Amino acid sequence: MRGLLARRMKLHLFGAFVVSVGCAAVFKFAVAEPRKRAYADFYRNYDPMRDFEAMKEAGVLESAPRC
Repeated sequence: MRGLLARRMKLHLFGAFVVSVGCAAVFKFAVAEPRKRAYADFYRNYDPMRDFEAMKEAGVLESAPRC
């Protein structure tokens, strides 16, 4: 029984480190990278003036008069 806590603590610290690195890697490749790719694809062909005109025609922007 002597040293049981120290031995178990080393095992648990190593396991916690492995699990946390694994979770970080899964989040990066399953969530962060696809999100970055989606934003890049959206803004590659984004035309802010066309979006502004569409919002103005829809009546979303009250300060911009419809023509």
